[in-house]
Amino acid sequence: MGPAPLLSRRALLAACLAATAPPAFAQNAAQPFALPDIPGPLRPLGGLVIDAKALGGGGFSGAHLAPDLTLTLISDRGHWAEARLMLDGLTPIGLQPLRHGPLRDEAGRPLPRGFNADAEALARLPDGTWLVAFERRHRIRAYRRLDGPGAYVAPPPGLENAPANGGLESLAVLPDGRLFAIAETFAPPDRPELRHAWLGAPGRWVPLYWQPAPGFHPTDAAILPDGRALVLERRFSLLGGFAARLVLTAPAALPSAREGAVLRGEAILMLDDAPLPAENWEAVAVTRFGDQTLVALISDDNESLLQRSLLLLFAWRG
Repeated sequence: MGPAPLLSRRALLAACLAATAPPAFAQNAAQPFALPDIPGPLRPLGGLVIDAKALGGGGFSGAHLAPDLTLTLISDRGHWAEARLMLDGLTPIGLQPLRHGPLRDEAGRPLPRGFNADAEALARLPDGTWLVAFERRHRIRAYRRLDGPGAYVAPPPGLENAPANGGLESLAVLPDGRLFAIAETFAPPDRPELRHAWLGAPGRWVPLYWQPAPGFHPTDAAILPDGRALVLERRFSLLGGFAARLVLTAPAALPSAREGAVLRGEAILMLDDAPLPAENWEAVAVTRFGDQTLVALISDDNESLLQRSLLLLFAWRG
């Protein structure tokens, strides 16, 4: 048989490239669902059921939402993912996968899944540096790029004494560049109702305390444009399952905080299946989009068939 016509060869080459290429960016990695309207400062815009496999796996425990709607996620399985949040007006309609990969150590080697890879909180500094907080082996790593090596950052003093599964779950950047960090279950011995918290920067941490609602533990924090903090708190029991609440700090709480201050917030949102879904809510992110302030909540499915990776999107009314 003679050589194939040039057009056929090109068609064959295109078919081979299509078979080996990564998934097209047009892929939708989420299914939308409606949310009921609720009173309060948050206006529900809609929700997404996330296809975690399309983003490299589940277990999402920290999130960042950029003004261009790039959603960056980190997992307690030691990986990161980026996706574009797709909107119809302000209604979420899907996630467009962009890229994903393993979190790495200071030499650029992928972190081994398990004890060393339990990433729980994500924040981005004004210069673009990513900060990732880890539990079990308590530490913070700084990444110029999430696909590059992660340098050690001086953690808050005393963090090494936190319970293995109760270290930093909340890490947020204030408008002035300072960091706000909260431990999940790490409490002072004489005040078990409080959680250790810190304000400042590596090497200049100011110790504080956070007071969650009874039975709840802080799992993430994000900062509104006016400097107030949104803190996500979660509760779990074998009989009651999951419940969560989002609380808002007072305007002067963080700017005026001094060493030893006890911070707390006012509940502005409940997630307990009445009417918003009860899940393992672990991440909160805030961004400006046009003239709107958007607030996103993400749940951790623990890579379990009994749980879901969800995203809920709200517009700030406040």
